[in-house]
Amino acid sequence: MKTISIIGECMIELNGKPFSHMQQTFGGDTLNAAIYLCRSHQGLRPAPKVQYVTALGSDPLSKEMKARWEQEGIDTNLVLTDNNRSPGLYLIQLDDKGERTFLYWREQSAAKYLLQHQDFSYVRQSLKLADMVMISGISLAILPTQDRQQMIQLLNELRASGTEVVFDSNYRPSLWSSEKHSTVKSVYQSMYQATDLALVTFDDEQLIWGDQTPLDTITRIQSLGVKTVVIKLGPKGCLVSDHSTFEPYHVETTLIENVVDTTSAGDSFNGGFLATYLEDGDVRRACHNGNQLAGEVIQHKGAIISKSHTNTAKQNFR
Repeated sequence: MKTISIIGECMIELNGKPFSHMQQTFGGDTLNAAIYLCRSHQGLRPAPKVQYVTALGSDPLSKEMKARWEQEGIDTNLVLTDNNRSPGLYLIQLDDKGERTFLYWREQSAAKYLLQHQDFSYVRQSLKLADMVMISGISLAILPTQDRQQMIQLLNELRASGTEVVFDSNYRPSLWSSEKHSTVKSVYQSMYQATDLALVTFDDEQLIWGDQTPLDTITRIQSLGVKTVVIKLGPKGCLVSDHSTFEPYHVETTLIENVVDTTSAGDSFNGGFLATYLEDGDVRRACHNGNQLAGEVIQHKGAIISKSHTNTAKQNFR
């Protein structure tokens, strides 16, 4: 059985119109990926152990979230409890085309101070036992500057000892508003230098680096030592460079006409991709399955869709 440890933040989610009917749930890019990873296992081999690494409060909502994650099959042994803080909160507003805008309340969230928790040394030791560790740009953005540097250093150490490091760039400009753009570039460059597998969205990379084409993105990222690069292109599928061919190759997807909510498109792709990739390392098949899952997810409201809809997507897995 392989173990993947996914580092990040889960927040309370409010979805709907302000001061009207709102759905209350939870979500966060890495947590969404962890849930979809658990759901995407096809039973061909033993299911991977999916650990979520974060900090929550000791409040009832934190306890309920943790219980829900366990019901999804997530291992919560590396979820620390911060008695002085609580989870963050975010509000999603959707336009008529299914595109979303976010409002956040997370400045004092427990996850932000994960590395300062008195029990983080236990997490650090446990991560050494994982086959794979995943983190995102959001996971890095929320951390205080010194903690962010320590996290990247930890990932470098894990990679040097044989752990495969996965990075989803997931760039949110609002989370970096207090930083100079040169700082953002420096952080991302350092993170890529600690990465084996990059799962990135071209739009994000274009915002940070001004890349003209997805091929520019692949060239830049691989020059930093990343072995495998997957560029997510939304309705155009993926562009991949994994050294299995001399040139990057394209993995197409099915065009979805009924787009309802793109909130978790990239996260669900990551979950579907990693479930397959952990089975046999087949990047092309992993991209296909990630595309299939994301295509189903964007036809429904919310970051986490029902299991019945997830199972519909799995019928088209390879």
